[in-house]
Amino acid sequence: MNIPRYSEVQVGDLLPPLVLPPVNRTTLALYAGASGDHNQVHIDLDFARKSRQPDVFAHGMLSAAYLGRLLTQWVPQPQIRNLAVRFVGITHLGHVPTCTGKVIDKFEQDGETRVRIALTCSNQYGEPRLTGEAVVALA
Repeated sequence: MNIPRYSEVQVGDLLPPLVLPPVNRTTLALYAGASGDHNQVHIDLDFARKSRQPDVFAHGMLSAAYLGRLLTQWVPQPQIRNLAVRFVGITHLGHVPTCTGKVIDKFEQDGETRVRIALTCSNQYGEPRLTGEAVVALA
C-alpha cells in the first residue's frame, strides 16, 4: 500500500473508487451470519413483502462496511480517527455498490495532520445509498 502523505494530498483529491459485485441473496446471507444481524427484512422474502417491500434488501451497515473498506484501501485502519455515515436510500438486490471519497478539508488536531473526507456509497445509477464523512491522520 502506498500510504498518502499529508503534504501530497490536496482538498478536492479523490480516493480510488471501490466498485463491488452486485448485491445478491448470498451476499445478504453471508453478511447476516458475519454480523449477527438476522433482521428478517434482509433475508426473508415473505417477511419483506409483508413489510411492503418488493423483496429483501441489503443491510445498511453492509454499505457502511464497504465505505470502511474504501478507507482501508487508502490508509491503514489505525489512521482512521472517525467514520460517520447517514443512510439515504435502500440498496436493492442487483444494485452494484460504488464507494467514493473526496478530500474536503486539511487541518491539524491533537498534534496530528488530518484530512476530512466526504464519502458516498451509490448504486450503478449514481443514486446515493449512504453518505458520510471520515477523518484520517496522515504523516
